[in-house]
Amino acid sequence: MLETFEDLAALRARVADWKRQGLRVGFVPTMGNLHAGHHSLVELVRRHADRVVASVFVNPTQFGPNEDYARYPRTPAEDAVGLDGAGCDALWMPSVETMYPFGAEQAVRIRVPGITDVLDGAHRPGHFDGVSTVVARLFNQVQPDVAAFGRKDYQQLAVIRYLVRDLAIPVELLAGETVREADGLAMSSRNQYLDPGERAIAPEIHRTLQAMRDAARAGDGLQAVEAAATTRLRGAGFQVDYAVVRRADLSDAGEGSAVPGAYVALVAARLGRTRLIDNLAFDIG
Repeated sequence: MLETFEDLAALRARVADWKRQGLRVGFVPTMGNLHAGHHSLVELVRRHADRVVASVFVNPTQFGPNEDYARYPRTPAEDAVGLDGAGCDALWMPSVETMYPFGAEQAVRIRVPGITDVLDGAHRPGHFDGVSTVVARLFNQVQPDVAAFGRKDYQQLAVIRYLVRDLAIPVELLAGETVREADGLAMSSRNQYLDPGERAIAPEIHRTLQAMRDAARAGDGLQAVEAAATTRLRGAGFQVDYAVVRRADLSDAGEGSAVPGAYVALVAARLGRTRLIDNLAFDIG
């Protein structure tokens, strides 16, 4: 049965007790308003750990001044039910004061260089600093042996991998596959912001990513692939932040045809007030 913790000392005592028993502890950090994608991460961790902790914390330091922190959906009761059903053992629900005892503005920050300056890092300055900061704090609080993050947030996963390696954090990272609706839309807590008309348009992002993959594999120049994707999305009603093809490590793939290797197509675009991101990894042989 799911235990809920709001006190850090109590959570640490429970985790310490598990570890004294020789149990492996898994962790899934979330911002709540959970859906099947989050539950799949719990199930993934469950296969690699004896006990699973999930956190629900809407982190203020990763939201910009004009972003949706205040209106971000908070559904703690429903989240607890879903986590229990997915096989989670403990729910960690820290307050802002617990996470940032000196206040969010006075908090020690962690910045991952380089990879955070492009794509979402360029369009949302400071976002990944907030992500790195809160994930490092959560790892310190929970002390997991293994943790899972979704591939839907491709750049975030790359940032956390860098963070863990650079700081020698003793946690094994697992990458969960993107969970999609039947029409291809990647599951996201922000999807509920879409009105019915926008919801009907939103799967065009996934179709555009598939078209980018197919064109890159066919040998089209990557600059042309990106331009066509941007035009297609704008024609469907999106405001496009980026539609790009990068190497799997997010380095620039150049403008010519892709050479053999691993790639990822990434899109960030807005429908009305809702910003959606998605990606599609693929190989060129």
